[in-house]
Amino acid sequence: MPQMRDSHFRESLIYLLDHDKHGAFGVVINHNLGMQLGEVLLQLQIKPDTDTISEITVLRGGPVDPGHGLVLHPPGNDYECTRNFGSDVSMSSSRDVLEAIAHHEGPEDYLVLLGHAGWGPGQLEVEIADNAWLTCPATTDIIFHTALDERRHAVGEKFGIKLEQMVGHAGHA
Repeated sequence: MPQMRDSHFRESLIYLLDHDKHGAFGVVINHNLGMQLGEVLLQLQIKPDTDTISEITVLRGGPVDPGHGLVLHPPGNDYECTRNFGSDVSMSSSRDVLEAIAHHEGPEDYLVLLGHAGWGPGQLEVEIADNAWLTCPATTDIIFHTALDERRHAVGEKFGIKLEQMVGHAGHA
């Protein structure tokens, strides 16, 4: 059964944003960084309109470039640095998206992340062939409307399995 031994990805749910001959790019969407958005906004000298904004959880998006902030959100709002990934999700990484969020002018649904995950050409394919990952189509309902600690289980339910009952080895007793 799938088991990722790398501590950066243990029990991770990754939203894969881009995958082509040059490699793959995604973000972990279920690991709390232990930081709130207010701390990020304070560092950028952005004053949020409400404390509710300050209390939003920042996620650890992955081990690559962990100081780089990203905002995952539905398409529709284009900021200074926005990239659209199909019809379901966009990602922005400029100050103006955080200013908009701080003033209740940003996207309604969003995740704030630091860092991302990346794979070189062919690397992700090898990991999937080695049973390191389970894959399934993404749903924005799980990404944006499912509680952080329930996202992995929600994906497991799509497979009809309970992830906590999976083991990392095959065989018998």
